[in-house]
Amino acid sequence: MPSEILIRPLWLHQVQLLAGPGQAMVTGDALIDTDGALLAWGEEATRQAASLELSPTSAEGWLLAPSLVDPHSVLEQPLGGRAEDLDSLAAAAAAGGYGTVGLLPWATPWRDRPERLGLRWPAPMALALWGSFSQEGADQELAAHRDQLDAGAIGLACSDQTPPLALLERGLLLAEMGSQPVLVAPRDASLTGGGFVRESVEALRAGWPPDPVLSETLPLQGLLTLAELRPAVKLVLMNLSTAAGTALVRQARRRPQATVGWWHLLADSGNLDPTAEGWRLRPSLGSPEDREGLILGLAEGVITAVAVHHLPLDAEEQLLPLDQRRPGLAGHHGLVLPLLWQELVQARGWPVERLWQALSWGGSELLGRGPEQLSPGSRRWLLFDPHHAWTWEPEQSPSQAANHPLAGQTIRGGVRASGLLPATQWRL
Repeated sequence: MPSEILIRPLWLHQVQLLAGPGQAMVTGDALIDTDGALLAWGEEATRQAASLELSPTSAEGWLLAPSLVDPHSVLEQPLGGRAEDLDSLAAAAAAGGYGTVGLLPWATPWRDRPERLGLRWPAPMALALWGSFSQEGADQELAAHRDQLDAGAIGLACSDQTPPLALLERGLLLAEMGSQPVLVAPRDASLTGGGFVRESVEALRAGWPPDPVLSETLPLQGLLTLAELRPAVKLVLMNLSTAAGTALVRQARRRPQATVGWWHLLADSGNLDPTAEGWRLRPSLGSPEDREGLILGLAEGVITAVAVHHLPLDAEEQLLPLDQRRPGLAGHHGLVLPLLWQELVQARGWPVERLWQALSWGGSELLGRGPEQLSPGSRRWLLFDPHHAWTWEPEQSPSQAANHPLAGQTIRGGVRASGLLPATQWRL
């Protein structure tokens, strides 16, 4: 149940603490103010709590760690959107422990001009806006790169497929982006053949239209060549989705940074129920071998960060047949961290630090920001309980999206509290 209004500081006793990158996880106490600010941890927290005559809250097995970072997601209508708006996205992200979300320029109107880059969230939430590589995302003419970056864009992003290499090369040669990233999807829509599940034995058995691996690997080869020829440009690969693509990046002489969508690490054409939500994605959902290859690439650092790539659909669009529906999946509110914790930490034995590298610090690095870390006075922290069991009911989520996966299922692990949320929403 949600907590009552916090009238005295919260004393967490024997919580696991992960302060930041390069720091070992330790067990100790933490003290949190009534407004959600982290006051102290370790012996200093114990001393201050004792001086205030507080009663401790047992937090054994819980984790206090920096907030998460989503390097790219989609918000098409920030004001009055039927599927999601700026406020509902912020609330959903905060509930899932995400303190920073990078927004792609994919919107109506397309965010390719300085005057369209004025979106903000109140502190402690942070909104990072990608500018557009081409005008209207049409891959015909270059957008005004320097104007967008001067207006606050954190980098330049293309659409959901690789633009013509001649256009991409021209933009990289002009190099108005300087050291800021250029985000490109290694995908050629003309090679998909209309398929939307990656070609595999499992996809053929299920009767899904197959999307050949070549639709990723062929454009990826061109992008890797460009990355080698233009070493001064920070080229970033968006949403790797195949084992073959990951292997190409691993073997590259100059390896660019890359992201992977969270759902591609959890679901594949061999383990997802045919009636479940989560089949219609772009890039396409992969085979079991693809999923294993992506997880290995993430573990090795070949893939830099996990993206939520939240792409919400409204209830009306969600009623369309699968092959007529736009591809995309919603996911910020409370799903990414617990599901990846169970898959990577519990099932595969990943250290917690490696998971945070994938979900937080890698995203900060990609966005050109300093890594998230616990600091006195900060509200950018989360308290995660890996054993908390709860039922996922999308209608109870602040997100308005209708295309969340796993509705009605029991989820193990949850964010108990966060400085991103008001204390009335904490579950202690």
